[in-house]
Amino acid sequence: MYTITEVGKLTGLPASTLRYYEEEGILPQVDRNDIGRRVYSEEVLAWLELVLALKNTGMSIERIKSYTAMITEGDDRLTDRREMLVHHKQEVEQTLAKTQMNLEKIIRKIAVYDVLMHRQLKNRDPLI
Repeated sequence: MYTITEVGKLTGLPASTLRYYEEEGILPQVDRNDIGRRVYSEEVLAWLELVLALKNTGMSIERIKSYTAMITEGDDRLTDRREMLVHHKQEVEQTLAKTQMNLEKIIRKIAVYDVLMHRQLKNRDPLI
């Protein structure tokens, strides 16, 4: 079991975000210890890792909340949950493809600058 401070250090999330996720139902299984402080199990940490992966790949908090709600509803929503993730995966793949194209453009532009700088240097120093 982990404290909110420990989870914050592990994930880089502030305690306020962890409390918000709990209040919004994104972290539905956070327990409390004997004095009422939040304690996080390995299962909750694993769930939080998925939440962060979804968020960091562009899924909105609202969609993450919907996904979490479908999980708490049980196996009757398996198809819906899968479809949501498949759709998100497709969006991430499209974003990656666009990013890759843009990266290639940047690499080409750097190569142009390398050639221009080499020519400039060559014109200055006859020994090159």
